[in-house]
Amino acid sequence: MAETTQTQPTPDTPTAYGWCTWHKGAADDIRLISAIEQGSGPGVSLFACGPCRDLYGLVPLTDRP
Repeated sequence: MAETTQTQPTPDTPTAYGWCTWHKGAADDIRLISAIEQGSGPGVSLFACGPCRDLYGLVPLTDRP
């Protein structure tokens, strides 16, 4: 059985709902994976849902050392 390094939210913890960049659809429990800054103009934020984080081995920014 594969172990996960991500902590599971408690039942009372609110989750974010938004757009998953990886499967290109709406999802709940999205987390910020990458923030791309640009010199001129707005940057880009990439979010992923739980299943995509597991499938692609993505680690949210807040969980990185």
